[in-house]
Amino acid sequence: MLDRENGKPLAVVLLSGGLDSMVTAALAQEAGFAVHALTVDYGQRHKLELQSAAAIVERLGLAAHTQIALDLRAFGGSALTDSIDVPKGGVGQDIPVTYVPARNLVFLALTTACAEAAGARDVFIGVNALDYSGYPDCRPEFIASFSETARLGTKAGVEGAPFRVHTPLQHLTKADIARESARLGLDPAWSWSCYDPTPEGLACGLCDSCRLRKKGFAEAGIVDSTRYNA
Repeated sequence: MLDRENGKPLAVVLLSGGLDSMVTAALAQEAGFAVHALTVDYGQRHKLELQSAAAIVERLGLAAHTQIALDLRAFGGSALTDSIDVPKGGVGQDIPVTYVPARNLVFLALTTACAEAAGARDVFIGVNALDYSGYPDCRPEFIASFSETARLGTKAGVEGAPFRVHTPLQHLTKADIARESARLGLDPAWSWSCYDPTPEGLACGLCDSCRLRKKGFAEAGIVDSTRYNA
């Protein structure tokens, strides 16, 4: 489907407000798509990433932005949706308590539904399988499996117009993503990655997400304009 305003093909990008999703949205734009951003308010511990998502949409001039509420606090089971402390001891080998049960599975289903309703056939998600916290729903095999599920479970797929699930950051390190952010002219401070910000609105600097982000920018030799508490 073509965007009615400028004749570009339409893509739906899952935009959390984090660094990875911001870079993904900009890459979709660079690839020639009119970007419809989808943001999910899932009952996360804070609203700063939702505010960042809205700011990114405005600064990139995206074609459309839909925000929906899906309160996963009703299920709990994660430090991001339950009264569980966010770990600050460093990135480990096991799947951490910040994993939200089936989050990307649920979010990709919503993104695909949004795309089908809009007549789009391209879906973007900023998953990364190298410098990340070990979440199972960031792996290439999950994306491949979901793509087949979307083909089998949608009208578009059954009628021979399956969705293309784009993962442009899949095999990049955080340093690579930081470099892409700089190349695309993005201000890192537009995005929000921290799981547990301070009452003053500073990134904690110690949660897995902050540690991985800081490590990536340091390895890339690029200044992260985000304000950290530690």
